[in-house]
Amino acid sequence: MQDQATFPSKIKNYNESSLIHNLFVFNKSGVCFYGRNFTDYIKVEKNLISPFITALMSFAKEMIGKKFKIIEMEDIKIVIFEKNSLYYGVLCDTIENITLLDDIILKIHQRIASYLIKNNVNINVEIIYDSELNGVIEEIISTALSYDFGSKKEIKVINFLKDLISTDDVDGIILLTDRGKVIYSSYNKLDLKNFLKEVDFRVKIHNNSILKLFYTFKDKKFIFSEYVLDTYFVILVFSSNVKFGLADHYLTKVVNKIKNTTSN
Repeated sequence: MQDQATFPSKIKNYNESSLIHNLFVFNKSGVCFYGRNFTDYIKVEKNLISPFITALMSFAKEMIGKKFKIIEMEDIKIVIFEKNSLYYGVLCDTIENITLLDDIILKIHQRIASYLIKNNVNINVEIIYDSELNGVIEEIISTALSYDFGSKKEIKVINFLKDLISTDDVDGIILLTDRGKVIYSSYNKLDLKNFLKEVDFRVKIHNNSILKLFYTFKDKKFIFSEYVLDTYFVILVFSSNVKFGLADHYLTKVVNKIKNTTSN
């Protein structure tokens, strides 16, 4: 199931924030009836990988009584979502948030399910090639993964964070949307991946209305974080020798900068 030349993906040239590289949809037998390569980062032969994943899920279910959901491979991962009797495999960057991906797949599933019923598709023997469906799915992904953080006001926030990280007191800064999409990070991709795995509960905390949080981290560091305007989530990382009062002062400065800059 190769990416068809007549239906090229617009995401290939969309922007670097589109970190979903591949999507493949398959049934419980491992038959992949729909798939797309969205970027040129990695090519996946979907009708080979979907049976492999199905076999692994069956093996895991028999051995430990649970199906696995994530396969990690250095800077990428495959996340499996089950929606009714359909399975969705997403090959994406490791920093993508599972909650955000689940939201995307839910929207895609609603479109796929409607398409299958409307066109009476037999997912056991048919493969879908439809430019209109491709466009709908790519629009869902592009809308979810792209974030319009490019206005002059918001660029001021980014520049402020870049200046702040140059100080000796602040060890790291991450700015995310309320759904876990990374907008700015002072860490490289590998360090960011490892860090986000440690604080992956951030969205759940927001949903429970805990707006400000202090917690420790490995390597003798501690973290202050806060939700801002129900839109952004800021994380500041400090070395253990920084006093809590000073750390709270920096967090207050960042929060006020975001509020004053983006709200006016």
